[in-house]
Amino acid sequence: MSAIFAEAFAQIKNDIESNDVVLYMKGTPMFPQCGFSAAVVQVLAQLGVTFKGVNILEDDMIRSAIKEFSHWPTLPQLYVKGEFVGGCDIVREMFANGELQQLMKDKGVPSSN
Repeated sequence: MSAIFAEAFAQIKNDIESNDVVLYMKGTPMFPQCGFSAAVVQVLAQLGVTFKGVNILEDDMIRSAIKEFSHWPTLPQLYVKGEFVGGCDIVREMFANGELQQLMKDKGVPSSN
């Protein structure tokens, strides 16, 4: 692993350890730049959870490193309490069947709903 990749992994690790919920996405929570990222932001908004959005379009190294870090080829990627949850389809399915709400509750993630 290159030193730059190691630095990106360290940054990712810090983000997911320092925040209850982190979404690696295209764009920002206020201005998602793809439909999949927008869909996950909408789910998180409906849950009323605070989350950190990381715009992978601003950092090519993070964009590449996050796929290696999670062993998941697509974005967005959702992490809850340091645990990789999945991408858009998984998040939407979990939300629809109540699993995501239960995960947030089980992990002690505060919500406004």
